[in-house]
Amino acid sequence: MHLWSKWESQGLCVFFLPKYCSEMNPIELEWQHLKQDECSGQMFEKELYLAYAVKEVVKGRGERGKYSTERIKFNSRTLI
Repeated sequence: MHLWSKWESQGLCVFFLPKYCSEMNPIELEWQHLKQDECSGQMFEKELYLAYAVKEVVKGRGERGKYSTERIKFNSRTLI
């Protein structure tokens, strides 16, 4: 049985977004808030410092919203 048919029989429907359609992608709204409100006006000497700042902002938002921001690392070879 093809995977799509199997998934549909289990009630899962997959919808593809257009190549770039930020208003239909909830994570884009989160990134917009992060850039405009949380990290606005900050300059970072190194990319690593930016990564640390993003990590702290996400952690803080998670704590305020009482949701987990646990990071999960995927081995890309296991996803193929």
